Amino acid sequence: MLPIVFAKGNKRTRVHLMEMRKQAVTDKAPRVALRIQGVLLSLDKYGISEIAQLLQMHRSTVHTWIQRWNEFGEEGLLEGYRSGRPAGLTQADRERLFDIVDSGPVAYGLQTGIWTSNNLAAVIAEEFGIVYHPGHVRKLLHMLGLSVQRPTTRLVQADPALQRKWTRYTVPNLKKKPAQKKP
Repeated sequence: MLPIVFAKGNKRTRVHLMEMRKQAVTDKAPRVALRIQGVLLSLDKYGISEIAQLLQMHRSTVHTWIQRWNEFGEEGLLEGYRSGRPAGLTQADRERLFDIVDSGPVAYGLQTGIWTSNNLAAVIAEEFGIVYHPGHVRKLLHMLGLSVQRPTTRLVQADPALQRKWTRYTVPNLKKKPAQKKP
């Protein structure tokens, strides 16, 4: 069973925490705002179980928040660094990938004149032995300072006058019209 712990503070602490909570909501940090709310409730002498029930959190989580507040103060409530999954490509690999992309798909030996996410994912798997989803390849390109280019679909050999005529006269006749109501 967890020992009974209350947050340490006074009226000025409460005012400071209220300002911090407003700032956390403004900064779109809902988890920080929730932790601050838990500490505020503890300052009002709510028990850990009551706070957990009000905030729909586990008792041990609320207990940890209050302990961190008592030990570290404001810093104990803020978001910690989340490392995430380690990068698959090293900096040297990224530079090499940049050179491959910059030289173009034909220079790499592909038959196409443009890079696609699928092509690049296959190249990365072949060159570096790392399998990336095509959607992540776009993020990787963005990190390298490259942008995804989407070609516009335009018929190069089409006659613009005939296209205008078709759009203006044929398309409206193709559209469905509401059915006539029977008397």
